[in-house]
Amino acid sequence: MTDQGKKLRILYLVTEDWYFVSHRLGLARAVRDAGCDVTVVTRTRDHEDVIRREGFRLVSFLLPRSKFSLISEIKSIVNLIRVYRQERPDLVHHVALKPSLYGSLAALLASVPTVVNAMTGLGFVFTAGHWLRSVLQPLVRITGRLLLSRANSRIIVQNPNDMETLESAGIIRHGRSSLIRGSGVNLLEFPPQPDPTGVPTVAMVSRLLWNKGVGELVEAARILRNRGFKMRTLLIGMPDPDNPTSISEEQLCEWHDDALVQWWGYRDSIADVWRQAHVAVLPSYREGLPKSLLEAASCARPIVATDVPGCREIVRPGENGILVPIHDAQSLADALETLLRDDKLRRAMGAKSRALVEDQFHQDRVVSETLKVYESLLNMDLRPQTGPDQI
Repeated sequence: MTDQGKKLRILYLVTEDWYFVSHRLGLARAVRDAGCDVTVVTRTRDHEDVIRREGFRLVSFLLPRSKFSLISEIKSIVNLIRVYRQERPDLVHHVALKPSLYGSLAALLASVPTVVNAMTGLGFVFTAGHWLRSVLQPLVRITGRLLLSRANSRIIVQNPNDMETLESAGIIRHGRSSLIRGSGVNLLEFPPQPDPTGVPTVAMVSRLLWNKGVGELVEAARILRNRGFKMRTLLIGMPDPDNPTSISEEQLCEWHDDALVQWWGYRDSIADVWRQAHVAVLPSYREGLPKSLLEAASCARPIVATDVPGCREIVRPGENGILVPIHDAQSLADALETLLRDDKLRRAMGAKSRALVEDQFHQDRVVSETLKVYESLLNMDLRPQTGPDQI
């Protein structure tokens, strides 16, 4: 509540409704329980009812993510300004790079008092190897310096490497950023699971993009098959046609038909996936802090991932997993075989994964740290009026 007894209005801008439910629902619940009105601005697909049942106001909004058109981009910003003027939030929380850039401009022109820009990873704009990097990065640097670190705003990053990258680009200014590791994981929804029986199984839960390392995982599966090692490789997730590095459904079906992987598509229950898998894998080129690995770790699964920003945050080499070089299918295959052949090592690493999440990455900790950022901007207490919904 404000000093005048009026409810504080907090607005979240997220590109996809599923992402809000997966990554920000716990935070929004805490804000609601603190007595604030919550508005969610996002593209609505399959999770509209989930959001409305929480008592949040939902505004359907499409922020284009592919096939750049100057006219459509300007229209998006104009429409976003209109939304902000209608909703009149006291604080807006933008999630990801593009929503932060467009949302910060809209917030400036709509006179929104305070802004939080959460970088969930820096995407292909700051990922080496993608041709759009050289085109977009200078533009992002310039606009980021102007918009993302104003006096009434804060930038949240998920790992120290992203912090350093944004500082080097001149986007982060002193005292206007916070390091909050990930979006947290609900320990009750992802309890520790016993090591499964049956065929050795690895699982990758992710958007199916080339820069997530899907190609390297398929090649590693091919290497292990050629060695005569029997295993299952599960791909959980869907392509993202709005992303320039998306893998086609035709390619995924070809791999599936060739028995290199089992492509399961989207799954509601990710905890059930980890119940069936012995090892979690993510050979990504760069991450913020991947929630899929946090959830796997919470379920007591060892992890094989690439030695890149974001993955390093959750994998402690030799303790709860193995880090391998980027673009190296051979090393990836060796690491997977090492864990799949050694039951004792796998179980020991899985136990350490769970302990790490309990200590550093549980949802309550992330929510508490984020609320402190809000409080520093709003100069008020946002302690929930009801108790937390998890340990």
